Amino acid sequence: MTKVYCYARCTTCKKALKWLDDNKIKYEMIDIKEDHPDGKTLRELHKKSGLPLKRFFNTSGQLYREMELSKKLPDMSEDEMYKILSSDGMLVKRPLLITEDTVIPGFKEEDWKNALI
Repeated sequence: MTKVYCYARCTTCKKALKWLDDNKIKYEMIDIKEDHPDGKTLRELHKKSGLPLKRFFNTSGQLYREMELSKKLPDMSEDEMYKILSSDGMLVKRPLLITEDTVIPGFKEEDWKNALI
């Protein structure tokens, strides 16, 4: 089953869910703020994605800016990054698409189309 971590008030998440609905793709929506992935899960999702770990950070988020993570990330180890990411769902790039084969942070229609259709 396809899973999507989303934040209900996020316009990009709403757009992604509408795209899934319009394409009749079944999915389980998980509230990223209330039920965010823990460190172990993030580690598994990151490995499955094949992407740089930095792509999992919500760089446009208020909390990211408040913590000044753009300055701190370059000097952090992966373990430190996982710890920070797992501390608050608002730090994780959303929507976060999880399929049997792949993990995609953020919504780019073409990427989702290639993964799901």
